[in-house]
Amino acid sequence: MKITPSTSPVVIRITFSQMEQEFYRVLTQRGFTSEKAKVCAQVFTENTLDGVATHGINRFPRFIKYVKDGHINIHAEPTKQHSAGSVEQWDGHLGPGILNALVCTDRAMKLAQERGMGCIALRNTNHWMRGGTYAWKTAKAGFLFLGWTNTVANMPAWGAVDCHLGNNPFVIGVPYKDEAIVLDMAMSQFSYGTMEAHNLRGTQLSVPGGYDEDGKLTTDPSAILKSKRALPIGFWKGSGLALLLDLLATVLSGGMSTAEISKHEVEYALSQVFISIDILQLGNHSAIANIVNSILQDYKSSKTELGLQEVLYPGERVLRVRAENIKNGIPVDKVIWEEIQNL
Repeated sequence: MKITPSTSPVVIRITFSQMEQEFYRVLTQRGFTSEKAKVCAQVFTENTLDGVATHGINRFPRFIKYVKDGHINIHAEPTKQHSAGSVEQWDGHLGPGILNALVCTDRAMKLAQERGMGCIALRNTNHWMRGGTYAWKTAKAGFLFLGWTNTVANMPAWGAVDCHLGNNPFVIGVPYKDEAIVLDMAMSQFSYGTMEAHNLRGTQLSVPGGYDEDGKLTTDPSAILKSKRALPIGFWKGSGLALLLDLLATVLSGGMSTAEISKHEVEYALSQVFISIDILQLGNHSAIANIVNSILQDYKSSKTELGLQEVLYPGERVLRVRAENIKNGIPVDKVIWEEIQNL
């Protein structure tokens, strides 16, 4: 699709502190305590800084609307409901998803320090925004991380035309030097946030991301958003993985499944899992850094095609985008920035 000046958004650059302060202002006006507003503002800003505006600034107005409509309880605190060895079940009481997820991430690391591994299964929570937030935090602290969430039904099973699966994002984090290797992926070829961003810019997806209303694979995000037929990653494999992630999140947390969440008017009361492993307690812990380096050296020696200069490991592009945006300012759609300022 050719972009015309009338459809191309005007991009402006905002400093980290400007964006964080604006988020903080809106959150405190909506009744958040100063401490909670500070944490949420920081995460929304960091997500945008890292190039994930779909779960940062672009998502912020919807977050505020959910607060206003009562789907997010800003006064709620997550509580432990049951424990069994290294596994704990928590209830988020419909609190802000970011705050609930950070509590569970910290608790998983605490359990991992005590027992080698910690698994926190959280029910009755809200959207955690960028799942990678919790993988970066855990891996930079020296732990392995695995986590996932279920969602409202927004993806058809392989061979189906109506939505009975969530695209249930799955996240893995591995410590690497002073940063981390982080895989953060939805079970659909493109997340809905990414497709909405492409649609806003009037650009095509890089590869087919779903079907249009005639059942044809397409790179047109608007056609996929209209048909609601997102393509599972790996076709039937992504479909199966999405189902199992929903099953595990629901069983482990004792919370709601995608089918139950989808009965709501909007997406809330999600089920999530946070797993942390203390690699210092592994028998080979002293060799792990060298093992990771060796694997990445071999991976980076790949011969490239399609005009690529190099292959990137998961999270490497984020580090480069972060550095660029710290130096030059965070790129933001002017219309969205003005919307935030008017909240």
